[in-house]
Amino acid sequence: MLRRLFSYMHRYKKYAALAVLCITAESIFELLVPLIMADLVDVGVAGADRGYIFAKGAQMVVCAVIALALGAGSARFSALAGQGLGAELRKAEYRKLQSFSFSNIDHFRVSSLVTRLTSDVTNVQNTVSTGMRPFCRGPVMLVAATGVAFSINHRLAVVFFVALPVLGALLFVITVKVRPRYARLQGAIDTLNRIIQENLTAVRIVKACVRGDYEIAKFEEANRDLKGESEAAFGLAALNVPAMQFVMYGTILAILWFGGEMIRVGTMQVGQLTGFLSYVLQILNSLMMISNVFLMMSRSVASGARILEVIDEEIDITDEKAGDARIGRGEIEFDHVWFKYRSTAREYVLSDVSFRIPAGRTVGIIGQTGSAKTTLVQLIPRLYEASRGTVRIDGVPVEEYPLAHLRDAVAMVLQKNTLFSGTLLSNLRWGKEDATPEEAAEACRIACADEFIDRLPDGYETEMGQGGVNVSGGQKQRLCIARALLKKPKILILDDSTSAVDTATEARIRRRMEESLPGMTKIIIAQRISSVRHADRIILLDEGRVSDTGTHEELMERSEIYRQIYDSQKEGAEL
Repeated sequence: MLRRLFSYMHRYKKYAALAVLCITAESIFELLVPLIMADLVDVGVAGADRGYIFAKGAQMVVCAVIALALGAGSARFSALAGQGLGAELRKAEYRKLQSFSFSNIDHFRVSSLVTRLTSDVTNVQNTVSTGMRPFCRGPVMLVAATGVAFSINHRLAVVFFVALPVLGALLFVITVKVRPRYARLQGAIDTLNRIIQENLTAVRIVKACVRGDYEIAKFEEANRDLKGESEAAFGLAALNVPAMQFVMYGTILAILWFGGEMIRVGTMQVGQLTGFLSYVLQILNSLMMISNVFLMMSRSVASGARILEVIDEEIDITDEKAGDARIGRGEIEFDHVWFKYRSTAREYVLSDVSFRIPAGRTVGIIGQTGSAKTTLVQLIPRLYEASRGTVRIDGVPVEEYPLAHLRDAVAMVLQKNTLFSGTLLSNLRWGKEDATPEEAAEACRIACADEFIDRLPDGYETEMGQGGVNVSGGQKQRLCIARALLKKPKILILDDSTSAVDTATEARIRRRMEESLPGMTKIIIAQRISSVRHADRIILLDEGRVSDTGTHEELMERSEIYRQIYDSQKEGAEL
């Protein structure tokens, strides 16, 4: 898995190679310092040779300066490689997200996807940025310092054969225990992000329902869980330091004990013991570095698995069957269509739906809450894929159209209207990137958005703010309709997108669309019968099935369900 993650570093491999080169060279120069120091003590100091002492001292300074420069270079190149890897992982993950269908997105929580794009990627890139140095330096220093230590005194170096297995066993136990903790830690971050996101998105509802205390309590519980998981994970990881110190100080004491005895009997010199101790410290520090790298890699493995879950998610809606077909007229046909959100679900959301909408007609879809009206129309631009049956446009199955062309030819104004940060005009141009101001003004006229745009302080250059916070719900709906009209689609789907608009304005929008867009196929989903009664045809849905179709007058005559909806709305209006 780590190999797959690091494969995204392809553009930055040169920086990783330069970092490894600098780290290796730096280690070699640092290893020379104790050897020079041993000569300085045993020859220069013992012989009172001041010239020799200054010469060796100068050599130590040169080695230290070169090692410093190489260390700075390795830090820079490691940072470039790590940040580059993080950028490439985020890019790959975000690109994959853009190809997700609605069903793919349903597999993950939005808060979890945000965490995987930020926190998890940061963990991986930090492993490279800060872990490359100890990862390369540790083994080099370990092997070289051990070799030099054995060359100084092979009898004293036997102490390592006791110390290293003890340290290795302790670090292995810590690493094995801490890895699953890191996975749970990232899951706790997901939960906390979800609570924050829900609260900020629905802050008006929270305040209107006076649920601030409840939200605080929910946040505190998630925060407590995150704190507990963090303490458990980092508490285990922190055992790395005392384990290292236990072995380090035990090794030093053993070397001083046996080394002192060797000096006493004359089989070892003081300078040799001093140099030997320097190499011992370097060996133990190398082991500390390697153990820290393993801990960082444990967290990276947990984060990397979550990242690859997104990248490896199988896209269920693709252009595999697409040809070069193009939508010309906008005729729609549902041929015995069945649908359920998950293949393992017991019941179908839509069951044996069949109907045909001629090109250029206006069709209303109505039904009680939960009758799958929105799900039905989302099958047309392939936001979801039919489980059984066929959806056709102009006689061609929708899967045979290229997705980009299909979704460009089918404009859909969803129930949840969304505006993006930027000017009003830039939001409209989501419908058509190169739309002229005249085209934008015409689309706004049809959608009756021009009635309030003229009153805005900067007109079409007014900043919308995040989510369009400075316009009302009805104004936001009209802007979203105008944005869809700018595409000049063959099929326009309005999914309850005039629910916040008064009936008089809704009638003007309908009349202007009929006058200005006569050849466009229009599908209107509504809760109010008044929104669809003038349609050429009305499709009545009941529990995911087509209960009846016809004009308003025909349905009033023969459909009990339609009459019940009409009577309940009429009674509500009179009240």
